[in-house]
Amino acid sequence: MRSVVGVVVALSSLAALSACGPASTEAPASAPASPAAPASSSSVSTPAPAAGPSDAEKQALLISLPAPYNTGDLENGRKQFALCRSCHNLTPGGPNATGPNLYGLFGRTAGTHEGFKYSDAVKNAGFVWDAEKLDSWLADPRGFLPGNRMSFAGVKDPQKRVDLIAYLKVESGYKPES
Repeated sequence: MRSVVGVVVALSSLAALSACGPASTEAPASAPASPAAPASSSSVSTPAPAAGPSDAEKQALLISLPAPYNTGDLENGRKQFALCRSCHNLTPGGPNATGPNLYGLFGRTAGTHEGFKYSDAVKNAGFVWDAEKLDSWLADPRGFLPGNRMSFAGVKDPQKRVDLIAYLKVESGYKPES
């Protein structure tokens, strides 16, 4: 009897926890579109997030990048960014986390993203982020800029860095120079 009660309690706990996730107002991708329901005074309207670039726009931006980034594999870059995602995000206007928001990184002076408390090493670095600086940083963050607080060991594989930088350029609002 005790084991049955334990199973029931465990299942009830799981059901309750599953309801704790973020609420979604979007229909599942497989759900058919439904006609608009009349607005009610109790519903709260949330603005839809701005649409990012289409796949075609991403590919066009990718091929406009200087070599070797124009040959980057965006899907592999997305996978590599999973290493960064626990501390950084790419959301336009999004919050800082353990690390600064990386949207708009390219062309930004190191240590200047508003609202993030940088180490003195980064605040005093005196350079502007570009692909080459980021490649050196990603290869060996501590060796590239001693005294920074980033605990990440780096991405040793040069092709993975190319793919990651290409992905970051495409996803972070980078605009190629005309």
